[in-house]
Amino acid sequence: MFKWIFAIGGFFLLGRNFIGAFLGFFVGSFVDNILVAQRNNGQAQGQGQNQQQGRGFSTDDLFRYYQQRTSSNTDFATMLIALSASVMRADGKVLKAELEYVKAFFRQQFGPQFSASHLQTLKQFIDADHIPLDQICQDIRMRTQEEVRIQLLHYLFGIARADGHVSQTEMQLLNRIADLMGIPTMDFESVKNMFYRDVNSDYKVLGIEASATDEEVKKAYRQMAVRYHPDKVAQMGEEYQKGAKEKFQKIQEAYENIRKARSIA
Repeated sequence: MFKWIFAIGGFFLLGRNFIGAFLGFFVGSFVDNILVAQRNNGQAQGQGQNQQQGRGFSTDDLFRYYQQRTSSNTDFATMLIALSASVMRADGKVLKAELEYVKAFFRQQFGPQFSASHLQTLKQFIDADHIPLDQICQDIRMRTQEEVRIQLLHYLFGIARADGHVSQTEMQLLNRIADLMGIPTMDFESVKNMFYRDVNSDYKVLGIEASATDEEVKKAYRQMAVRYHPDKVAQMGEEYQKGAKEKFQKIQEAYENIRKARSIA
């Protein structure tokens, strides 16, 4: 805009001389460039602050940020962070017990590579106005095997249970995440009953009803022992292995409880 103002001013100031108009246009262009640079710099700083604070991200921007992070990371760090933040915010407040659980998991999982950047990324997702959970879960579903997704669900239940109780809101979210990631209902119920127990939980851990015969109990145990064996996620980190072993142990405990209750040989 200023290039035209200066051009007109130069034209009249130098006695309707086109050389004055040219000089004015040149000076005005210089001013315009300075103003544009200042404006762009201000926008860049604003975007940087939004990224640091998490707020200001639109749903699409946050998913693009997620994609940029996961495209360069093969350790699933950002996948874990996005899902962790979703569960942590489920009941409207982030509890210290949940944060400590996540931090402990990441220390075990990533060892020396665990850094403040992981926590900063976690904060960005926690503070965001909306987490594009549908898109993120679909992305995870395409990238990972079912056994890995089941192990992710087990980890997320651990976050929800960190305060000693899985709330109804958290349960609904975990159910939704499992559905979006394509985890079969039987597997969801099995993992759920490792954390959220009732009188029939041992049967549900094995994926059967309390009315099952002794032979059906044995068969279900053998199938689940194969399905949930820690070797299924052997390619993943130490903390995944720990979780897989815990899950496998829960299956063994459920079978032992039923076997003793029924006096199965």
